[in-house]
Amino acid sequence: MLRMSRPVRPPRPLNKELPATLAVSWLGSDQHGSQVLATARQLIAVEHAAKNALPPALASVCRVARIDRQQITLAVPSPAYAAKLRQLAPRILLLLNGSGWNLNEISVKVQASLLQSRTETPLRQVEPLDDKALHAFDELQNKLPPGPLAEAIKRLLGHHRER
Repeated sequence: MLRMSRPVRPPRPLNKELPATLAVSWLGSDQHGSQVLATARQLIAVEHAAKNALPPALASVCRVARIDRQQITLAVPSPAYAAKLRQLAPRILLLLNGSGWNLNEISVKVQASLLQSRTETPLRQVEPLDDKALHAFDELQNKLPPGPLAEAIKRLLGHHRER
């Protein structure tokens, strides 16, 4: 008698929550982890409040780096942003104090690496030239006098005909 085996099913997850939710609940269960989580939430909340006082271009690159007693440290990627942020410091403090944050000083740090983590270069979309376009470049090249433009068109045609 031939016996057929049952298909193997992957084990069901014990908890159907998203991994991020599980990580946050795990952090909250440990005393040290809950302190880290509380600090992270505090930094996110004050960063959100501070961004409301900033112009959009500055708000997109400004991060709250630290809160120590009544001092907040804001990080920006360049000295130009830092200069503008220092000009806006009194306004930011007023807004934060009005939102319930007990702060009396803003320090600004330049961290050039802030933009590096956010920059993603989009993939380049390349469309090969069709026969009609290649013919048009051929005609153009034949009408041009010798020079840099004619050489550039010659390289372009050579590159696109290789495909």
